[in-house]
Amino acid sequence: MNGAQIILEALQREGIDTVFGYPGGANLPIYQHLPEYRSLRHVLVRHEQGAAHMADGYARASGRPAAVFATSGPGALNLVTGLCTAFMDSVPMVVVTGQVPTAMVGRDAFQEADVVGCTQPVTKHNYLVTRVQDLPRVMREAVHLATSGRPGPVLVDVCRDVQQASCEPSWPEELDLPGYRLPGPPDRSRLEEAARALDRAERPVILAGHGVILSRAEPELLALAERAAVPVGTTLLGIGAFPVRHPLSLHMTGFMGTGWNLRAVQEADLLLCVGMRVDDRVTAKLDEWAPRAETFIHVDIDPSEIGKNRRPHIEVVADARAALGGLAELVTPPEPERRRLWLTRIERWREEHPLRYLRSDGQLQPQDVVIEMYRRCRDRAIVVADVGLNQIWAALWWNYDRPGRFLNSGGAGTMGFALPAAIGAKLACPEQAVWCVAGEGGFVMTAQELSVAVEHGLDVKVVLLNNFSLGMVRQFQDDFYGGVRSQVGLHVIPDFVKLADAYGLAGCRVERLDEVPAAFDFAERTPGPVLIDCRIDPEANVYPIVPLGKGLNDFRELPDEYA
Repeated sequence: MNGAQIILEALQREGIDTVFGYPGGANLPIYQHLPEYRSLRHVLVRHEQGAAHMADGYARASGRPAAVFATSGPGALNLVTGLCTAFMDSVPMVVVTGQVPTAMVGRDAFQEADVVGCTQPVTKHNYLVTRVQDLPRVMREAVHLATSGRPGPVLVDVCRDVQQASCEPSWPEELDLPGYRLPGPPDRSRLEEAARALDRAERPVILAGHGVILSRAEPELLALAERAAVPVGTTLLGIGAFPVRHPLSLHMTGFMGTGWNLRAVQEADLLLCVGMRVDDRVTAKLDEWAPRAETFIHVDIDPSEIGKNRRPHIEVVADARAALGGLAELVTPPEPERRRLWLTRIERWREEHPLRYLRSDGQLQPQDVVIEMYRRCRDRAIVVADVGLNQIWAALWWNYDRPGRFLNSGGAGTMGFALPAAIGAKLACPEQAVWCVAGEGGFVMTAQELSVAVEHGLDVKVVLLNNFSLGMVRQFQDDFYGGVRSQVGLHVIPDFVKLADAYGLAGCRVERLDEVPAAFDFAERTPGPVLIDCRIDPEANVYPIVPLGKGLNDFRELPDEYA
């Protein structure tokens, strides 16, 4: 077999069935042999960044990795944003890029770039392959590294002559990765210590992150919360890990989290953080975060995350599912009176700080659109949000009662993520409804991928919350930068209904609240992709919000006169 065949055979052997890619000079040997491998579904993207985001959405929705193909130089470098997005959010994918011939490496050949050097900070691991004999081992290692432990993207950069060279492949039965340590079962003594601390706590709070969803630990989280009578909040990436309308739900935490969540975190005497990085979006001003927590327990599969931002009193290095399941067995259910005062205080905060938004007879409010969308979803659809105000509106009004998939770019905050990620999610889960929520600013960054949705007849419904501006930047400028609106207007943008028609999909425009139900009816009865351009109030903001540089206690809410 030649190197190109080995790459394709290896993907097939590892159970990868979908590739998002774009051919070019340095990876043409792979595309020459691709038709021989009918079990590999290839999706031709319109931009390499879209390929990475599609593979990202595919993996988040299904838990299975996809592959990405790109050529050398600009083709590979166009992947960097998507790699960073997946790396920050611990999403598995295997990326194979073509490279110039071995003899030309380092000589500034046509379309040469140091792909390994450029992607090293945004991949879990990467390789430059200069010998065809190494490909069977490298490809198997790449899939294993991408999917085991804390998942992430792995890149394999393969010189073109290596793709064309032949050898008798030696497929390794075992992997030899001496520097790669996977966590074993959680330390029983640490779990017992954590369980005793939970039993003693008067005001405990659990915060669940993306790691809970990655490990499919939603049932274990629910069991622990109910057994120990502990309220649960989630990070932005943890949304869907806990039923939002459950009596113990605190909903989303962080600098744009719910008011009752922030009050609970700040008053908690014990904080259990599971599968999360404890990053600045969660803590705001770190030295003012959870000041009354006498016990901080951190559970994460990656030991490098524990203590990176705040040193825990009890650390548990383990998969979230194993740790939560063990804790649920060890905690002692408290007497009802034990938690009543704490839970009553939280209910009072929920009443004092409800989610509210501007009510207006004239302007369409984004929350009205999102609420109607979730009413149609009925706890079943995958919702993919972009980045900006649209993301936070979709997150705050998320209302699923059972585990669901809310996909968005958290750590990297990548505008343009939603459309290609929604396409990837639909290809991974064709039986599930997929809704894409985006602002017009992020949408135009990757709108060319509409062609992919049309080509494959994908039933992805796109909801544009169009305020003709970079809305989150505009709100930050209004609130935190003296009200100077600088370069945030997007007044010259496409007519999105005409754009949809140009790409060959159905589209409609909504400008008033009473038009919203009919637009969603139209989207649901129309097969294939549909775009709804919702012209929302250009002054609509997100509340609550913590001012930049402040602590969670300083969160601001919608002024009473606008509620």
